[in-house]
Amino acid sequence: MQHHHSVDASGVFSSPVGADLRAMLAPRENVLAALQVDLTADLRFGSGWVVVTSERLLACDPGTTAWHAWPLGEGLSLRMQDHGGVGSLELHGPAQRLALWRFTLAHHAQALRLVQRFEQHVARGDTATEAEADEPVCPTCHTPLPPDTEECPACARAQPPQTSTWVLLRLWRFARPYRKHLAAGFGLTLASTAATLVPPYLTIPLMDDILIPFQNGKQIDPGLVLLYLSGLLASALAAWGLSWARTYILALVSERIGADLRTTTYEHLLRLSLDYFGGKRTGDLMARIGSETDRINVFLSLHALDFVTDVLMIMMTAAILFSINPWLALVTLVPLPFIAWMIHTVRDRLRTGFEKIDRVWSEVTNVLADTIPGIRVVKAFAQEKREAERFRAANQHNLEVNDKLNKTWSLFTPTVSLLTEIGLLVVWGFGIWLVSRNQITVGVLTAFIAYIGRFYSRLDSMSRIVSVTQKAAAGAKRIFDILDHVSNVPDPAQPVKVDRVEGAIAMRNVGFRYGSRSVIKGLDLDIRPGEMIGLVGHSGSGKSTLVNLISRFYDVSEGSIQVDGVDVRRFAVADYRRHIGLVLQEPFLFFGTIAENIAYGKPEATRQEIIAAARAAHAHEFILRLPHGYDSLVGERGQGLSGGERQRISIARALLIDPRILILDEATSAVDTETEKEIQKALDNLVQGRTTIAIAHRLSTLRKADRLVVMDRGEVVEVGPHDELMEKQGAYWRLYEAQARRAEEDAQAAGVVIVDSSLLHPAHPAGNA
Repeated sequence: MQHHHSVDASGVFSSPVGADLRAMLAPRENVLAALQVDLTADLRFGSGWVVVTSERLLACDPGTTAWHAWPLGEGLSLRMQDHGGVGSLELHGPAQRLALWRFTLAHHAQALRLVQRFEQHVARGDTATEAEADEPVCPTCHTPLPPDTEECPACARAQPPQTSTWVLLRLWRFARPYRKHLAAGFGLTLASTAATLVPPYLTIPLMDDILIPFQNGKQIDPGLVLLYLSGLLASALAAWGLSWARTYILALVSERIGADLRTTTYEHLLRLSLDYFGGKRTGDLMARIGSETDRINVFLSLHALDFVTDVLMIMMTAAILFSINPWLALVTLVPLPFIAWMIHTVRDRLRTGFEKIDRVWSEVTNVLADTIPGIRVVKAFAQEKREAERFRAANQHNLEVNDKLNKTWSLFTPTVSLLTEIGLLVVWGFGIWLVSRNQITVGVLTAFIAYIGRFYSRLDSMSRIVSVTQKAAAGAKRIFDILDHVSNVPDPAQPVKVDRVEGAIAMRNVGFRYGSRSVIKGLDLDIRPGEMIGLVGHSGSGKSTLVNLISRFYDVSEGSIQVDGVDVRRFAVADYRRHIGLVLQEPFLFFGTIAENIAYGKPEATRQEIIAAARAAHAHEFILRLPHGYDSLVGERGQGLSGGERQRISIARALLIDPRILILDEATSAVDTETEKEIQKALDNLVQGRTTIAIAHRLSTLRKADRLVVMDRGEVVEVGPHDELMEKQGAYWRLYEAQARRAEEDAQAAGVVIVDSSLLHPAHPAGNA
């Protein structure tokens, strides 16, 4: 008996229960997909498996070795969902749920594949063949690959479409302001190209009227020689001057186009919603704005100019060649069809190759963008060797991709050179035959050869420009991927002006989804001006999502959020956010001075205003102890300060803009008790007279909240003061009691005698204490 499986069914056969599974399989029964479930029903870690075969669905629950089986049939269905970082897979029969398995989202790809294979076979109502079980799968999404292909159609659809060279024409929107300079540059290019074509033409009289007659015994006319040589010198000087002028003008224009492109891309990036950044890597975005715009800039300043010069040179040279001798000119064009065919063929390979190189290079920059800001964590866990291996692997991948592309390019360039040499040889042979028949003179042939040399050199140059053109096109495509992205939080066409905000917030049937996953649903809540609201609930209950919606980092999927009776979507985003102060759990400080970080939301603030905000945030004392006071540099991300000091600077930053709506997202959860007291004093000053929404897992930090809003699975389940909610003994009471028990256990473990557990959690609001 022989069984088949795809890539060892994600490792099930190498697991401890692999032997039991093999023994259960019937002859010709094939394992098609497997999911490792690593959580028990009570959300403890364990190891189990769910397996789809060609005939059954098999499952071994975590912590057991017993297998359960359900024959595949039309009444059977699998449903997958995730919540709070935990995935669940439910097996349903015609009338009831038959089984439930839970797993961490690290196994999300396995679960998707398992559900897909299950649905395929239930829908078809047949069993998989032996060949199907052995079919190759995509290493990225784990879906079966079509016959005779190495590319997954699903992943191919997810990739950006192939770049066309025509995307470079979209750069005209950045070149339009400099069109006069470009026109002048084009005129200079035309003139300089014409000047370079004069010397070969002057070789005809030099050969036919001076040198050849001299060999036949005729005296040389010095005046005539001086005239022709003066013409050669004048044309050379004119070509030099015109070429210098056009290069300088076009270089200046290209630098400005590149600068405008970087600025526009960065400004557009800043206007995009947080949803866009959630799916992007920092290194990739840095590479696009940095190296890609540099590549486009080099193309515009050097290669685009060379391309235009080459085209003009070829056209003007061809016209001169046909005017001298049409038959010889036709012979010159013999290699052109072959070169054009090669350029067309190689261009497609180069285009896809450079797109892949861009993606692979972003992997290298992503490693740097991850490691350098996180160097403290890398060193703390002694993972230098691991990160070096990551970089080496990414760099090796980049090397392999470049090597593959270079194989094509290394063959293309010499082949074009060979064809041009063959063309020159044909012209020599045909030209000598014409001279022998007295149809052309030696001077004409000499000039023709000189023009042919320029013609073929420009043709060879144009073929080399194919590479840089495709590089620039690939870079332009990645830039326009950013510029074409529309923010999910757009500004209204006619925004309502925001002069002053009172702070009344009303939420009506608010719903929000991340993709297909519902996070907030049917939420209704009213917050009065100046009221302090505490948001509590388990992790994943939707608290942070709700404040993100109020801040309009995202827009609601259903319903509306109103501030002072106006839907927030009718405000201009920047105007609205100027009235919101945000204090995060992990405050972010920019590289710069203390004063610059405090004044980040109000750059025009005076030093007196900055100091007043720092005093109110209880930060003035420790700032004065720094070597340069308010002018001390804090280092990148504020690494020169402690967590509590960074938090107090962020509070001062919020105080300085005097917001009417204040959001505190776990503002004291990451500091010690003494530091929390200092921060709490600063927060007491901050919340005065403002509508405040505070998120906290430690309920003691919400003791001054007017009302507590308890959330669960994206819904508001309870609202009220602390005492009222405790009397109900509902969701909030369970949270409070669980936290109290945990505090008592921690205290007892530390050897502290508990007299009154309520002292550990003085969560009563000031008004109800």
